Amino acid sequence: MSDIVLFEKRGRIGIITLNRPEARNAVNGDVASGVEAALDAIEADDDIWVGIVTANTAGQEKPVFCAGADLKAINSGNAGGLSTKRGGFAGIAYRERRKPIIVAVDGLATAGGCEIVLSCDLVVASNRSSFGLAEVKRNLIAGAGGLFRLPRAIGRGAALEIILTGEPLAAQRAYELGLVNHVVAPDQVMPKALEIAERICAAAPLAVWASRKVVLASAYEDDETLINMTNAEFGAIMASEDTKEGLNAFIEKRLPSWKAR
Repeated sequence: MSDIVLFEKRGRIGIITLNRPEARNAVNGDVASGVEAALDAIEADDDIWVGIVTANTAGQEKPVFCAGADLKAINSGNAGGLSTKRGGFAGIAYRERRKPIIVAVDGLATAGGCEIVLSCDLVVASNRSSFGLAEVKRNLIAGAGGLFRLPRAIGRGAALEIILTGEPLAAQRAYELGLVNHVVAPDQVMPKALEIAERICAAAPLAVWASRKVVLASAYEDDETLINMTNAEFGAIMASEDTKEGLNAFIEKRLPSWKAR
């Protein structure tokens, strides 16, 4: 990974940082390949159970988590370089993965930056953050999931206003509509994201990953399919070592020691 995307392992948490503050963390080819490589590291490491995506906003007059696609790259005909084969836009928009990702946002997340947020599982935002899909202002459309993920997250009416005007949604309103899980002061964004990650890591990882899989599928699968998925995941969980550990820990009144197997 280049220094445009930083990766840090902190206990059982993998932290991905967009590190292009001078360009408002706009996504170019290096960002896309760097994010994909970091996600590969998280998925491949059995000792990492949850990830966090954040961005470096140092030196910016107004903080920008991510301004979306690098328009200079698009204008030069290199729009395809902003995606990866497995991950799609920014290496994450359509990435298949089993481990949950928390996104920690301080500042504006617009266009593809908002689509990065929408591809994650939980959102922690500062009270000066905002979220938008500004593509219509450039005669573009949100091409990395925003047009269907934003309505799922906040409802069709609110999403249409944001999409058709290109105007951003303030963090508090995004919280009220269900896009954001927690709104905190700017200096508390990463501490809050880490706190949530630690609480997730205290739960059984196999159960967390299986539960996430079914919850995400509920957005597009019918009930019969979801029942079958739930039963299949339940059976696999029951056969794992961690289920026996969890039950024994409960009976013995102690904290469980999970092994993710």
